[in-house]
Amino acid sequence: MITLVLGGARSGKSSYAEAKVAACTEYSTKHYLATAQALDEEMERRISHHRTSRSHDWLVEEIPLALAERIECAAQSEVILVDCLTLWMTNVIVEVGDSVTPERADRMIQARVAKLIDALNNTPATVVLVSNEVGLGIMPMGEVTRRYVDHAGWMNQAIAKVADNVVFIAAGLPLKLKGEG
Repeated sequence: MITLVLGGARSGKSSYAEAKVAACTEYSTKHYLATAQALDEEMERRISHHRTSRSHDWLVEEIPLALAERIECAAQSEVILVDCLTLWMTNVIVEVGDSVTPERADRMIQARVAKLIDALNNTPATVVLVSNEVGLGIMPMGEVTRRYVDHAGWMNQAIAKVADNVVFIAAGLPLKLKGEG
């Protein structure tokens, strides 16, 4: 079972996703795959807040890049929360860097997303993914920012296509877009 939870910044999407996973009482361990990296003090505070707000029955794994690889080895007995895909996309774009042509960078990013989609299609685990809906704002001015918005949007579309459930969160309220949510 794959569930995609979309929303804007501070929309309540992570809280919704955590509650969704917490409701999966048939699983003894809840896996929290955190994609954020504490590259500055502000992000460290955010990560710390998330850690302290979570109950102790979560097994937290910090996975900034190897998300597909982790999901590929998941067991049927696992329930996994991925928070968040758009931070993962940032990590992928940074990893690809600007030492290759824009066309090659796009292909490399698309390959990483395709590998993630393949992992989601083949996992026996229950997976809940959190992602920012980045397409509701103004068009960004910089090339890297446009690449990010484009790839995040395409990634969200591809995951929504394979997901059993898709939920959009606005002001803490869920809007079920696909499936039972």
